[in-house]
Order: sequence, then C-alpha cells, then structure tokens
Amino acid sequence: MRIPFNQATAVGRRFINLVPELTAAILKTVEAGWDVARQREEVHPDANEVAITECLRDGMRDALREKSFPWHKKLIVAPGTESRSQPRMIRPDGRTDIPLYLVPVFEYSEEHDPHAIIECKRVAVGDAHLTREYVVEGIDRFCTGRYAGNHGDGFMAGYVLSGAPAEVVQGINHYLNGRRRAAERLARLAAYTWAWTSRHPRPRPRIPIKLHHAMLALGKTLAAPDSPSSPAPSS
Repeated sequence: MRIPFNQATAVGRRFINLVPELTAAILKTVEAGWDVARQREEVHPDANEVAITECLRDGMRDALREKSFPWHKKLIVAPGTESRSQPRMIRPDGRTDIPLYLVPVFEYSEEHDPHAIIECKRVAVGDAHLTREYVVEGIDRFCTGRYAGNHGDGFMAGYVLSGAPAEVVQGINHYLNGRRRAAERLARLAAYTWAWTSRHPRPRPRIPIKLHHAMLALGKTLAAPDSPSSPAPSS
C-alpha cells in the first residue's frame, strides 16, 4: 500500500496523513457500526452522548468481526481514553471519544498514540446550543491541536436527535458564517448521503486539518443507493 502519511515531522511526532483507502475504511466502519448501534434501546433522542458513543463503538467492533471487510484485522477501535496534545506533557489535557489504531500506520511509524480520532457530539435542527457545542467543543479541538495535532485527518460523529442531517449541517455552516469562518464550511463528501468534509487552519503545524463529519440520524440506516463501495486498504 502507499505510505499512510507524507508530511514531515510535526510538533515532535511523526505526521500522519491518511491515504484515501484508510479514510474510506474508517467511514465504512462507522456506517456499518451505526446500523448496529441504532437498533439498541439505549440509543434514543433523550440518551446522553456517552451512552450513544459506547453503542457506536460496540457497533463498529461488531461490524469488524461480522462483516467481510478486507481491513477487519487492520483497524482497532479502542476505548475512550485521556490524551495529551503534546508528547512531553505530564498530565492529559483531553479525552478522546473513539480513538482508532491502524496496523499499516503502526508498522511504518511505531506511533503508539491514536492514528485517527472520532469526536462525537449530539446535534439537532434548530438547537443553537448543540450547534455551538459541535463547533466549539468539537471542530475547534482539532483546530487548536488539542486533538489530532499530528494528524492530517480528523473525524466527527454527529448524533442527529431531530431533523434531517442536511439541515443540521446548514445550521453548523450558518454558525461558521456568522463568525467569519465561511472557508471552513462543511461540504458534502462526494457519493455519500450522510457524510460531509471541511478544512480548518491550525497554528501548529501550519497544515490545515481535514475533518470528515458523519451525521448519524437516530433510528435510521445510513445505507442509500448513492453510498460508495469503499475501496479496501491494501497491505
């Protein structure tokens, strides 16, 4: 497979820039995991974020065990854990929701910290508080380097409590526009009906981070005719 990152060392660590095959594998695993998680009785509009996230994590693991994904032994879905934004920090300054480890990345880099991170937030059409949380406590944690400081890609899962995912995204973009951040608007990820992408500047490293947003509607499958058949990462 192609080298899973191609940038120079950043903030004292190897810079991980995922190739499209690995990004697609993560998104496809989120899709399959959500189809499992959404059926659990713990997943409902009044559930808290932690409970839904645990169900999604379990669903992703089940999908890797039960689906015939070519990458099922190359992707590790880890428990949420305390994290350090800088390698020499003594005390953790964050907590990742769903950290991911990719065997091809570890084989090349020997990087023991997560190789990709999924940050999870509740969202709903017309809920300004949740919209702000999605940006300030989600997107901006990647922008500041608190999460994924040495990653070229980050992932977010939005649990859509009410309304259509596209309307939720409109609300997020409206929030960004109102803060003169129009360049950071979420755009539909080609061929997916439930995923968007965005780019955000960072002070360190001076390489924008690309975020992939999975908008997961409660009680609904993500499968759709125009969903892509994601390519498998090769070894």
